[in-house]
Amino acid sequence: MGEQGPLCVNVHATNATTENLSRHDMLHWVNDCLRTNYTKIEELCSGAAYCQFMDMLFPGSVSLRKVKFKTNLEHEYIQNFKLLQASFKKVGVDKNIPVDRLIKGRFQDNFEFVQWFKKFFDANYDGRHYDPV
Repeated sequence: MGEQGPLCVNVHATNATTENLSRHDMLHWVNDCLRTNYTKIEELCSGAAYCQFMDMLFPGSVSLRKVKFKTNLEHEYIQNFKLLQASFKKVGVDKNIPVDRLIKGRFQDNFEFVQWFKKFFDANYDGRHYDPV
C-alpha cells in the first residue's frame, strides 16, 4: 500500500495465541455471520466464504459478482482464492494463502486457515452491519 502501510491489522496465529474453537463453533460463527448453511469445515475449500468476509471487513475489496458461490469445480475454487489474494494485497494482509492445499478439501488444512481467518476477522471487524444476502 505504498507509504501509508496496510489498511488492516495483521495477525499471526500460533497454537499459543489462538483461542481454539471447536469445528462446531467455527462453523456456527461462519454460518451466523454469512447466513450460510455449511455443514462441514471442508466446504470452505471453495474460498467463497472468505471473499464474503473480506467484503464485510473491507467493503469493495472483493468484487462479489465475480465470486463463484455454488460450485464444486476446483478451477473455480482457484479463481475465488485469486480474488481473495487480490483483496489481501489491496488492504495489506500479510498472509500466504495455501490455495493448492485448501482446494483439496481436506479438514486439517481448511480448519487451520479458518482458525487464522477468525483471528484476523476479530482483529479487524468494527461491528458494522453487513447483509450477506
